[in-house]
Amino acid sequence: MYAIVRCGGRQEKVALDDVVTVDKLPGEAGSSITLPAVLVVDGDRVISDPAEVSRYQVTADIVGEATGPKINMIQYRNKTGYRRRLGHRQHYTQVRITGIAPQAKPQGKARAQAKTTQVKTETKAKAETNAQATAKAEES
Repeated sequence: MYAIVRCGGRQEKVALDDVVTVDKLPGEAGSSITLPAVLVVDGDRVISDPAEVSRYQVTADIVGEATGPKINMIQYRNKTGYRRRLGHRQHYTQVRITGIAPQAKPQGKARAQAKTTQVKTETKAKAETNAQATAKAEES
């Protein structure tokens, strides 16, 4: 099983126990993060539907920080004596993938429970408005 996740403006192919180098993320070594999945491949089954992929959760632990290679940039103008040297070294975060699994489905129970409470409150509200209407009718 592997997944394609979005992290830092890029997409990475990850599998369980992979160590991936991604753009700098906030957090300390040992903390856990969740990455959004774009595609999940489970054996023969390829899941790319956004509604179904959003159920999958890719969790990772931050291993530590890393730095990329030094990049040297040189600006030079011929016959003028103009020379400039710039250097850059990108900072990265290494993460270890700890799980690729669908989220549990307590949402269905919570949604059904919320729906029954909503129906109960609607019936109470209707009963109250009926009682107020009969009270007004009796007064006049």
